[in-house]
Amino acid sequence: MKFKTWLLVLLMIMARGAAGAQPATDSSRIVRVLTFNILHGATLKGDFNLEVIASVIRSANPDFVALQEVDYMTKRDGKLDLATELGQRTRMVGLFGRAMYFDGGEYGVGVLSRYTLLSSQNTGLPYTPGNEPRTALRVTTVMSSGDTISFISTHLDYKRDDRDRVAQVRKINDMVSKSSYPAILAGDLNCEPGSAPIKILGELWGNSDDPDHILPTFPSDNPVEKIDYVMFYPKNRWKVLETKVIQDKVASDHCAYLSVIQLIN
Repeated sequence: MKFKTWLLVLLMIMARGAAGAQPATDSSRIVRVLTFNILHGATLKGDFNLEVIASVIRSANPDFVALQEVDYMTKRDGKLDLATELGQRTRMVGLFGRAMYFDGGEYGVGVLSRYTLLSSQNTGLPYTPGNEPRTALRVTTVMSSGDTISFISTHLDYKRDDRDRVAQVRKINDMVSKSSYPAILAGDLNCEPGSAPIKILGELWGNSDDPDHILPTFPSDNPVEKIDYVMFYPKNRWKVLETKVIQDKVASDHCAYLSVIQLIN
């Protein structure tokens, strides 16, 4: 009888423990995403210093970085490939996507990845003649979990009139709607929460921002505007674990913005 009582108590303790246990987080499906407008390598001290930018990136320990205002072989930046240079300094794969020819070279966006890239596609976005051309650089890779995902870096038009931005986000939505892979979108979108372009993106994309606690990203010396974002698709396949603004008053006029998200079933 005593043995039966002892066994019953033991089973109750084990049942309580199982009920209270939390499911383990699958670290192989966690992605650290950073977006950073690097001002073509020009610091707010007026010099050119890629190491300052690389230091900000390394501090975030990202898996993917979306870079904006990236030069490739321009005269002003000493004919350097900034995406490759930053990739070497951060021990990541660097890739450049041209938006336009500029200053004897090219200007656009970039991607840094801790994972090997399976494919890449640079897609020009619609713009009004006379405005700066814009692009979306998409790469596809396989995470350590074995999941295939896409990562998109972009930089939308900066003019006050948002007609180009609206057309550009519609193009991005069209791109991702034709993909069979979960995707992450990161970049300088040049528009604030609640604007028409953000609402259009919100039709398909989840936003890593907490709507009750928006983190401003610009300007870096006193951030008051939220214009840098990390988004994910489909909305129900990702969970936000952390968001953080990395403020460096020298590296760029933008803060870097970090989101830690997890792919879920």
